Amino acid sequence: MPIDGLTLRPARPDDALCLRVLGVQVYLDTYATGGIRPSLAREVLAEFSEQATEAMLADAQSRLIVAERDGHLIGFAQLRLRATQPLAPAGRQAALARLYVQAPFAGRGLGRCLVADVERRAREADADVLWLQVWAHNARARAFYARCGFIDCGQVWYAFEDERHENRVLAKSLVAARA
Repeated sequence: MPIDGLTLRPARPDDALCLRVLGVQVYLDTYATGGIRPSLAREVLAEFSEQATEAMLADAQSRLIVAERDGHLIGFAQLRLRATQPLAPAGRQAALARLYVQAPFAGRGLGRCLVADVERRAREADADVLWLQVWAHNARARAFYARCGFIDCGQVWYAFEDERHENRVLAKSLVAARA
């Protein structure tokens, strides 16, 4: 493991508060590069509201994996089983819905550990394609996913309030990884 004392484990209901705060922190670090405006503030607070986080934890089609070090959450990933995306290759699809790593731990292999864990869980659930959406202007994330073997499958839009933001659909075959 790249980070001493790192543990990956399924999220528990008592992780909800830390998931919410970590989610807001990473979301703002990623998307509020020009500062915070009201529409963005409302979006992040809705995405990581108490109700939204509890729903994410309770979703039977989701697998939420947390990265923990010395009792502190430092990252998490959300796998959504049977989530389909028309731009991704045909097959039994699953989505990497979120991959959030706290900034001090970025670039230290934590993201790769979480992606590998998500891929394993997706294969165990009989998925053969893993896809995700990434903000088109997040060059660091796009390069990271390319290094993990994801290919660009096309453009989609993320919309909230009166804003639209270009995203890219990236996908990876899990078939070769089974062998």
